[in-house]
Amino acid sequence: MSAYKMISIPEAQDIVLSLTQPLGAVTVGLADALGRVLAEDVKAPDSLPPFPASIKDGYAVVASDGVGEFPVIGESRAGRLDDLPVRPGTVAYITTGAPVPPGADAVVQVEDTEAVQPAGGAAGERRVRINKAAKPGQDIRPVGSDITEGDLVLRAGEVVGVAEVGILATVGAVQLAVHAAPKVAVLSTGDEVVDPATRPLGQGQIRDANRAMLLAAAARAGAQVVDLGVARDAVGQLEGCLAAAIEQRADVLITSGGVSMGDRDLVKPLLERQGTIHFGRVRMKPGKPLTFATLSIAEQGGRQMMVFGLPGNPVSSFVCFNLVVLPALRKLAGWQRPELRRVAACLTSDIRLDPERPEYHRATLVWSCEPPPGTAAAATHGSSQEAAAVEGEKGLAGFQFWAVSTGNQISSRLLSARSANALLEIPCDSGVLRAGSVVSALLIDDLGLMPVPEGGVPMTPGF
Repeated sequence: MSAYKMISIPEAQDIVLSLTQPLGAVTVGLADALGRVLAEDVKAPDSLPPFPASIKDGYAVVASDGVGEFPVIGESRAGRLDDLPVRPGTVAYITTGAPVPPGADAVVQVEDTEAVQPAGGAAGERRVRINKAAKPGQDIRPVGSDITEGDLVLRAGEVVGVAEVGILATVGAVQLAVHAAPKVAVLSTGDEVVDPATRPLGQGQIRDANRAMLLAAAARAGAQVVDLGVARDAVGQLEGCLAAAIEQRADVLITSGGVSMGDRDLVKPLLERQGTIHFGRVRMKPGKPLTFATLSIAEQGGRQMMVFGLPGNPVSSFVCFNLVVLPALRKLAGWQRPELRRVAACLTSDIRLDPERPEYHRATLVWSCEPPPGTAAAATHGSSQEAAAVEGEKGLAGFQFWAVSTGNQISSRLLSARSANALLEIPCDSGVLRAGSVVSALLIDDLGLMPVPEGGVPMTPGF
């Protein structure tokens, strides 16, 4: 019998997040800000635009002059302004984004003008005909119309994306206070585990898929990663690897394997001796032996290192990382809402329920008005012509997420994680959950990479 109480995934997630504190602030340059979480508000030091700017190419005019023929007294181009004020009865050529000359109060787009040739074709004063009267303020961006000096442009806690990088550059925020990226050490365990380059495999050997996968997953989450290699099933080896993680000042140690109930499963006994185990079994499929512990490092000022003991089966490691480790890494990095996002999805095939544990079923979400061809749901959904007719009547109201199972869900079959962008939350129960049922889906990958239905996604008018 296990010494650890079986808890649910929501309980495990709550325990982990309650013991996770965002890391302190560090300063980075703008080039290193992408994906980081701001530790301080960012305010605009000046207004944008800092001067009245033209919205279009055309002529800066005095609006009360109306239509007529006028001399062009100068030019205002982006970055350069002739030092000539526009007085009534005169105009100045202007380009998009250029400062509006003193005296002008409107811009007439070039399409509403025509050049006037000098009399007799001789070179002389440049003139233009204004064919459409302007209103005061027309096609001019006032000072501060985009951003006013002192405006709060980004808040502490926001994740810096591509658009945010542009905003930061706009306000001159080239040095930023962001939360430190967590340092994550990854360790595989087991006498049978060998380097992926090993060929041919010896008797009883398996290539180490978990370590490469978990290093990639942690790096993708924005962490600094440390590869601790493989620890054999010996107490001294595990202790040495744990000491290496501490020496490298890892915020998180992720191990895979050695957390079940065999006589060579040594991770839990080691964590019991050196730290506090907060849970050692979770009611989930796959991943029941998932373990979480914390260690207080006295020689490093009492700082905390979090340890996640993941099961050795590759799919179990994959699922446990996404459900429990990833939210913790996000919170360490400063995310205010670190949990996985949920959407509703419609099953495309039957799923047999487990009466003992809820299942986190790997699936690929597809956005479409009808289920993907060849699925059980497609057979009962009606013909494509009928579905297209419904789509035509309802527009995008007929679209939804369809969850396509990645196939055999056995925990050793890593192919079941290939192309998966969601974990379906399948309840603990008896019987079968039929195709067409709506379930909760936890997003574990970018939906921008999801498959496009055959024929693409129709774009309805007005969308």
